[in-house]
Amino acid sequence: MPLSPAVRPYDQLLLDLDGTIWIGDRALPGATEAVAALREAGKAVLFLTNDVRLAPEAFVRKLWRLGFQASLGEVLSVGAALQFWLAQGEPRRSAYVVGSQALVDHVAEAGLRIVNGTTFAPRADVVVVGGHDQFVFEELKIATQAVLRGADLVGATRDATFPMPDGLWPGSGAILAAVETATGRRALQVVGKPESSMYEAARDRLGPGRVLAVGDRIESDIEGARRAGMHTALVLTGVSTRAGADALEPRPTYVADSLASLVLG
Repeated sequence: MPLSPAVRPYDQLLLDLDGTIWIGDRALPGATEAVAALREAGKAVLFLTNDVRLAPEAFVRKLWRLGFQASLGEVLSVGAALQFWLAQGEPRRSAYVVGSQALVDHVAEAGLRIVNGTTFAPRADVVVVGGHDQFVFEELKIATQAVLRGADLVGATRDATFPMPDGLWPGSGAILAAVETATGRRALQVVGKPESSMYEAARDRLGPGRVLAVGDRIESDIEGARRAGMHTALVLTGVSTRAGADALEPRPTYVADSLASLVLG
């Protein structure tokens, strides 16, 4: 299947997931064909996601279930990037995690003792915040108490929302903002797009080559890739709009109705 002139010059494509490849548990129209065409043309593909709810292995299973071929090495999640940042940073002994079990596991694998569900939770050395579907007020309370006692505050992403079939859902950024508001403290570090750590990890995975970063969100997908010196393509199947793209300076390299229209024309 021939590729459009827009993507032919690139060796590697960074593909966002929510709003670009799928919405909820539904692949976006033409997305499976677009990814298959990229592979057939010999393009390297890396799925780059700010979603902290799943482990990389779960993203691979979901990609296959929805009709996309993918290996574990082709998925770079914000949870994995956060794990790398924690492991490389200054030593911290204990962590209270607001997030899914996948995020808890990433923090534990970075070498921190998880104090969720213990009396030590309000005295954690670091509070890690990521969105998850079972978020409750008790988590916000404990995170607030720990930060006010001196814990470092680390966020997965600042994405305020993410697209689902019934509309936008609150994202990790909404929960992080609540902790920041309650404590009067700004997060020490936010790891996900548009921060540089995600793109440094992507370049390390992909190696040399000309890269096009594709996503549906101006303030994370497009801004992060722009900061990293990459060409960008905004697709209009998720959060951001054509009017938003037209107002940007500089404008994304490409704006397309969907991944399918970008890749296949």
